[in-house]
Amino acid sequence: MNNQSGRSLIEVIGVMAIAGMMTVGAVATYRAIRSNQIRTIASQELKQIAENTKILMEMRGSYEGVSVDYLVKAGALKTTNAPIGGNGWSVAPSIDGASFLINLVDLTNGECEYFVAANPNWAVKILVNGIETNSSGNCFGTNTNQVSFVVQ
Repeated sequence: MNNQSGRSLIEVIGVMAIAGMMTVGAVATYRAIRSNQIRTIASQELKQIAENTKILMEMRGSYEGVSVDYLVKAGALKTTNAPIGGNGWSVAPSIDGASFLINLVDLTNGECEYFVAANPNWAVKILVNGIETNSSGNCFGTNTNQVSFVVQ
């Protein structure tokens, strides 16, 4: 009679499969947390940009001439890098100069939906892909979304 102790190959494969599923779940959770953290930081940076621009341009009585380069030269921004999305972002005055827009480009669908849902109180309205909105229905499924915050 031969008494052997140990695990069968099926048991080892089962344990490895469970460990693999737990790893995949942990990585997915980490990515979701990290993505949310990046969005939260970008939201705080955008609020600071809006506040700094208002303070800087208040003395002039108009937002005409405001741009990312102008804000960097004036010390209101550290760099020309976008808080989130592509680096083609901009800060531009409205047509009448009474308000300004912070335009973010190349946002993912998730980032677009996040900013629309956040509905920041420092922006008087939000434009998603050129359309004023209160819902994320205008966000594209691709990484080509543009979100504009109108600030007075």
